[in-house]
Amino acid sequence: MRKVNIAEIAEQERRSPAGKYHKFVKDISIALGREPNSLDLVKRHPFDVSQVRIQPGKSYCPYHGHSAETEFYIVVSGRGTIRDRSGNTEVGTGDAFLFAPDEAHQITNSGDEDLIYYVIADNPRGDARYYPDSGKWAVPIEGGGDEIVKGAHADYYVGEE
Repeated sequence: MRKVNIAEIAEQERRSPAGKYHKFVKDISIALGREPNSLDLVKRHPFDVSQVRIQPGKSYCPYHGHSAETEFYIVVSGRGTIRDRSGNTEVGTGDAFLFAPDEAHQITNSGDEDLIYYVIADNPRGDARYYPDSGKWAVPIEGGGDEIVKGAHADYYVGEE
């Protein structure tokens, strides 16, 4: 059995250059031994678990959807606004919600105290993300990591024959 105490996991600060997207993350799965860059399913977990803290007025990340990943959320404290294709929904302490593949979403702290929640993601290999507001994609590349791309619509066979 692997065991960690969440209070002892270092909180990682992640911030966009202008600070609109700003979060503090405790990567519980990594603390339990998940190798973050491994594609070996023995070294990965069948799901990832993180505790996230977002300060008032900040968002976790841009509005995006996953091609393959499902994410389950549980709010521990605070209030937030979830943006999805149906608009904005308020969430608070005790609320749980789920985003399936192709369901674009964004989480923003709309309260006056830190928004703290857990996210459990099924960690599929080959997951790509789409950013509807900017038309960009984050696509996995050979050797690990992602490439951020923005391109024009093209016919399937253009450049192939």
